[in-house]
Amino acid sequence: MSPHNESQIHKTGSVNNVCVTEMESRTFENPVRIGMLTPSSNSVLEPVTHEMIRDLNNISVHFSRLRVTEIALDETALAQFDLKPFLQATSLLTDARCKVIAWSGTSGGWRGFDHDRAICETIESASGARATTSVLALQDLFEEHGIGEFGLLTPYTADIQEKIIQNFGDHGFQCIAERHLNIRDNFSFAGVDTKTLDRLCRELSAEGARSIAIICTNIKGAGLAQALEAELGITLYDSVAAVVFRALQLADIEPGQIQGWGRIFESSR
Repeated sequence: MSPHNESQIHKTGSVNNVCVTEMESRTFENPVRIGMLTPSSNSVLEPVTHEMIRDLNNISVHFSRLRVTEIALDETALAQFDLKPFLQATSLLTDARCKVIAWSGTSGGWRGFDHDRAICETIESASGARATTSVLALQDLFEEHGIGEFGLLTPYTADIQEKIIQNFGDHGFQCIAERHLNIRDNFSFAGVDTKTLDRLCRELSAEGARSIAIICTNIKGAGLAQALEAELGITLYDSVAAVVFRALQLADIEPGQIQGWGRIFESSR
């Protein structure tokens, strides 16, 4: 289902003269449960994630939050991503017996890929679930698709951007063009309008980027993928889309069932 079209998701009828409203037919008998760890001030990734999986039967996504309010390199901001908060948030999803638990956040971009691997080890040890993160999901996709060069779009400050470029470069992915918005407050990322994101993606494409990574799960980039890819001939690697893709794989669910959210899902069909 295209993310750009409104569709009727309820139908109404009467039972014994009582009006009832029910969801369109979806199966939730013994569903596969996926858990997503979410930055507390993020207001984008949850509705976008639900929209992506809304047509998949027998799967449900559940969220647990850890406090994240700003993105910076000072000690206080970095400490938001220490392992203890992940352990606490994971424990709540463990009660729901999730098959996969993913960190839908991009802190590994500046704290380093190894830190994300430590997060995954913490999740798996505490819960028994399989684990991934947005950044490790992007790494997996880049490797699977043979991506050596990419354009980078984030809302972050220049020093965060430099760290992301360095860390991706250390793993063989060269950033050939970049745009960032110099915002530090995590809640404010969600206020970046899609016209701005569309314009910046076009600028990156004009500079030669055929693969564009949107690294932040609190900006509304995922819904741009289908139209921009068709027009510009690029592939858009959005952080929310990437972690959903990889979480589905880890849950033994075919990601290619998702339609209307870009080429990364088409690539698995």
